Amino acid sequence: MAVGKEIRGKIKSVENTKKITKAMEMVAASKMRKAQERMRSARPYSDKIRNIASNLAEANPEYTHPFLVKQDASKTVGIIVVTTDKGLCGGLNTNALRVLTTKLRELEGQGKKIEAVAIGNKGFGFLNRIGARVVSHAIQIGDTPHLDKLIGPVKVLLDAYQEGRLDAVYIVYTKFINTMKQEPMLEQLLPLSSERMTADKKTGPDWDYIYEPDAQSVIDELLVRYVEALIYQAVAENLASEQSARMVAMKAASDNAGNVIGELRLVYNKTRQAAITKELSEIVAGAAAV
Repeated sequence: MAVGKEIRGKIKSVENTKKITKAMEMVAASKMRKAQERMRSARPYSDKIRNIASNLAEANPEYTHPFLVKQDASKTVGIIVVTTDKGLCGGLNTNALRVLTTKLRELEGQGKKIEAVAIGNKGFGFLNRIGARVVSHAIQIGDTPHLDKLIGPVKVLLDAYQEGRLDAVYIVYTKFINTMKQEPMLEQLLPLSSERMTADKKTGPDWDYIYEPDAQSVIDELLVRYVEALIYQAVAENLASEQSARMVAMKAASDNAGNVIGELRLVYNKTRQAAITKELSEIVAGAAAV
C-alpha cells in the first residue's frame, strides 16, 4: 500500500493548507470590517473639504494657488502608485499595475519623463524592476494608515509641481466598490481639476468668503489639506480593497482545497478497493489450486 500511503500524505498536506487559508480568510474578514469603517469615516471630511475648495475655486480671488495652475514648461510627470505590502490578495495589485503600465507607455510616447512615489511594497518592487525613477517611497504602512507617514514621501512630488518641475501628478490606486468588486483607478491629482472638485457639489447659491489673515494664507493651507485628504482617502480605499480581495481569494483557496481533498479521497478509496480485490483474487486462486 505504498501508493495509498503517498495519497494519505497528500491529503494531510492539503488539509493543513486548508486550515491556513481558512484562518487567513477569517483574519481578512475581521480586518476588512475595520478598514471599511476607516474608509467610510474619512469620506465626510473629504467631501466637506472638497466642497469648500470648489467654492473657493468659484470665488475667483485675486490669488491663484499653483495647484490650480496647469504647468506646461516641464517634460516630467509625477505618479503616485498605491499598492499593498503583502500578496495573497488575488489580482488586486496586478490590475492596478496594468493600468499604471498603460499610462507609462502613453506618457513615454509623448516624450515625457517619469518620477514615481511608491506607497506599498508591491508597487515599489514593480517600479524598481521596470527601471522607473523612484524619488521616494513608503512601505510597511500597516493596517492603519497615518497621514504623517504618507505625506513625507508624497511631498517630494507636491513641492516639485509647485516649483514648476512637473507638468502633472497622477495617482494610481484601487477603489473599493463592494466586497466582491474592486476597481483600479488612475486619477489626476495635480493640477486640481474644477470638474473633480465640483463633482459632488450640490446646486445652490455661490459662496463668498472673508479671509483672515489673507486669501493667500487660507487658500495655501486649505488646498494642501485637500490634496492630503485625497491621498489619504486613496490609501484607505486601497486598504479596504486589499482585505476584501484577500478574504475572497482565501475563501476560493479553501474551497479548492476541499475539492482537492475530495478527489484525493476518491482516488485513495479506489486504490484501496483495488488492492483488496487483488488480495481476495489471489486467495481464491490459491485455494482453487490446492
